[in-house]
Amino acid sequence: MEAGRRDRTEDRVEKSIEESREAAEGAAERLKSIGAQILAAARDELYFSMRFMDVVLSSFEYEMDAAVHPFGTDGRRICFHPQELGGLLRENRILVNRGYLHMVFHCVFRHLQKQGADGRYWDLSCDIAAEHLIDGCDLRPVRFSRSLLRRETYRKMEAAEKVLNAERIYRRLKEWELSEKELAALEAEFYVDDHRYWENHMPDKKPDPDLNRKWKEIDEKMETDLETFSKEASEQSGDLLGELKVENREKHDYREFLRKFAVFREEMGVDPDTFDYGFYSYGLSLYGNMPLIEPQETREVKKITDFVVVIDTSMSCSGELVRRFLEETYSVLAESGSFFRKVNIHIIQCDEKVHADVKITCREELEEYMEHFSLYGEGGTDFRPAFARVDELVRAGEFDDLKGLIYFTDGYGIYPERMPAYRTAFVFLEEDYRDAEVPPWAIRLILREEDLRTEAV
Repeated sequence: MEAGRRDRTEDRVEKSIEESREAAEGAAERLKSIGAQILAAARDELYFSMRFMDVVLSSFEYEMDAAVHPFGTDGRRICFHPQELGGLLRENRILVNRGYLHMVFHCVFRHLQKQGADGRYWDLSCDIAAEHLIDGCDLRPVRFSRSLLRRETYRKMEAAEKVLNAERIYRRLKEWELSEKELAALEAEFYVDDHRYWENHMPDKKPDPDLNRKWKEIDEKMETDLETFSKEASEQSGDLLGELKVENREKHDYREFLRKFAVFREEMGVDPDTFDYGFYSYGLSLYGNMPLIEPQETREVKKITDFVVVIDTSMSCSGELVRRFLEETYSVLAESGSFFRKVNIHIIQCDEKVHADVKITCREELEEYMEHFSLYGEGGTDFRPAFARVDELVRAGEFDDLKGLIYFTDGYGIYPERMPAYRTAFVFLEEDYRDAEVPPWAIRLILREEDLRTEAV
């Protein structure tokens, strides 16, 4: 009898545990369902004001995660803390809308996949970039009053940058040399979502090229829609179109671009590709010290020979940026293997007229020029005098085979009407670039400031 009572007690305990487990699972499912409904409602409200974002707003699955505060994304899911999400909704549903759009912008601009940057500053930079875009939107679902700290931060950033993307904000924050108190205040002001799922917070996580490709295709479609069918929405979306243009602009490796101006030519030197070790060894074994075949004493190599670099020295071009451009160009030209023994490179400084034309024939002269480099000019901008000068040099037989001209400028000037007989590239710095009317015969190369490295050669 005692054993029977013990069995019935154990059955009741097990049943109670099972009922508690089922109740907990039911409660979790209800919380998950409520959280998903809150996020879906925010998505729908944003959609009615930003129809061009239909695909991007619907690109997420919703998942409950009690560790996140209050929500976060990995580019595929939006994970949320149910109680914190509910509290945000009770405080103001606009905060939920803004949070959803904030995470969307992180994905659109691929903030999640940045590696190698200072994690704390990068997180803050991305939050400021997303919030600046949202605060610039004249749309009721996200309209919210801005604090004095936020307005002052934007003012300082906008004074230095034309478009505030995360990379530029990151540079400015680093330059400001913020105290711990100032940095913490900015983090508290701009914190919206949890970045725990980002790659820079998960060093063991491998980059996902499919995810990056997915978001690149989405934001390119958004850019097209804003430029065509959704022009009115574009005006209400603040700097969104401008930032999409910057994000989708093709990134260039300036060093690789410069190497395209190299040409093939024979040069003295052993050519290992034409050396046959079989016949060479056979001759040594047969005659003692007489190989049957010697390696060729010339070889065909690809290096830079005739070339022109033109520097826009008008007042609209920063002297520091011009110097950095020349240093980067110099570092490529000075690489071992870039030069023939004899070259013919002209470095021309020009604003509305030619101020200097220096001829470089060897590496030593290039080093001497860079060591004593100084700028001349600071007038207006007219590209024609530099081209006229190069045409004169060509007619005078100064070049054997001029392959190209690179013109570093901000783009605001008078272009030649006719296409020259040599390849021409206009190089712009991204932060100063606006869609200039570059002639169709010219190459347009847009560089980021970080592309102009100043590494020692």
